[in-house]
Amino acid sequence: MALSIKPYIQNKERIHLIGIGGVSMSSLAELLLSLDVPVSGSDRLKTDVTARLEAMGAKIVYEHKAENVEGASLIVRTAAVHDDNPEIARAHALGIPVMERAEAWGHLMRDYENVVCLAGTHGKTTSTSMMTLMTMEAQMDPTVMVGSNLPAIGGTLRIGGKGCFVAESCEYCNSFLSFAPTVAVVLNVEEDHLDFFKDINDIIHSFRAFVELTPMNGLVVVNGDDPHAMRCVDGLDRRIRTFGLNEGANVRAVDISDVNGYYRFTVLIDGAPYAKVELSVPGRHNMLNALACCAAAEFLGVPGAAAERGLNKFTGSSRRFQLVGKMPNGATVVDDYAHHPSEMKATLLTAREMHFDRILCAFQPHTYSRTKALFPEFVEALRLCDQAVLAPIYAAREQNTIGIYSSDLAKEVPGAIALDSFEEIAAYLRREAGPNDLVLTMGAGNINAVGPMLIK
Repeated sequence: MALSIKPYIQNKERIHLIGIGGVSMSSLAELLLSLDVPVSGSDRLKTDVTARLEAMGAKIVYEHKAENVEGASLIVRTAAVHDDNPEIARAHALGIPVMERAEAWGHLMRDYENVVCLAGTHGKTTSTSMMTLMTMEAQMDPTVMVGSNLPAIGGTLRIGGKGCFVAESCEYCNSFLSFAPTVAVVLNVEEDHLDFFKDINDIIHSFRAFVELTPMNGLVVVNGDDPHAMRCVDGLDRRIRTFGLNEGANVRAVDISDVNGYYRFTVLIDGAPYAKVELSVPGRHNMLNALACCAAAEFLGVPGAAAERGLNKFTGSSRRFQLVGKMPNGATVVDDYAHHPSEMKATLLTAREMHFDRILCAFQPHTYSRTKALFPEFVEALRLCDQAVLAPIYAAREQNTIGIYSSDLAKEVPGAIALDSFEEIAAYLRREAGPNDLVLTMGAGNINAVGPMLIK
């Protein structure tokens, strides 16, 4: 009998979450608390997120200790928590069942009539946010799990009805293979997370398994402009709908105009007009994200007018080309989560369409393994800005066993410099940025701390 979270919810037994402060874990905790399930948890740091959970009734310890799990009926852990964690070791010794966060979400999804799972190497958070606003405009009362703060729902979780679940779905450690999509969306497929996947073929294999999770009466939405994504659905016996800018795509954009990097276009679905869109987030990549969402929304019965309203209302989620403010001299400061070369290119190309004098990019590489594996691509991406200022590599879950440094990147990018601290970076940018320049802080680590230092 496979382990499921549902009996523990029904019996109101205590569930303990290891790493409760993480985006997806905190959303899970909030959902469990809303169902009157006793929740405990542990994490290393107290944050606004954990303080909010404590106010809702969660018991949280800010240290990983064996005794934290005593008295719990079920343990849920993130993929980053391994068997050598003292709480996991103790749970095994006491015979308390342990499940992965993604499995827990997968069980919960099965209670919903329609489950839209948005996956891809890039654009997941943005597309999940767009889809959320479209289904809300259509009065579908969606339940939502998204990877970044979305102002329209006041956080990363929305608890709605049982008709529709909209979920950001990550491929790292094959998390998304525990999910239960009725509509699976593949935005794009590229090399990333090479600390887990062997190569691009391994990644395509996982995305193939993901689209195969959809039922026969479901839908697979796939980027028709992306050859790797199309390989995932080759010969697939499910209903497939392609989106893209090629004429053969089922869902495509026509009458495209670009106003300072913001796109306006008409969406055609199987040749018939569905929606007229004026995006409030810049970049060609966001036009593709919108097309993917239209493909899924129309299948769910979202009227074109509601899709239009939802897309036009979306002004971005946190850390996605997010305006931080202006420096005292008038330079614009924007923060972006891009940490993969393709995302960086998309963001920098968007910035280039916006008529700034110069683009100064303060970039913090994310993980040693990714920096090494994609080194030439990082160099190529950073060459798109006028001045690259590099912060030390953000380690995340890794140790620097390969001896790679930001200064290695700086040597290959004309005019780039590598500095040792955020204070030095902020001081440099204050000196260098002119009134009509864009200062872009970029990366998935804590580089977003630099922006507020500049606009004080």
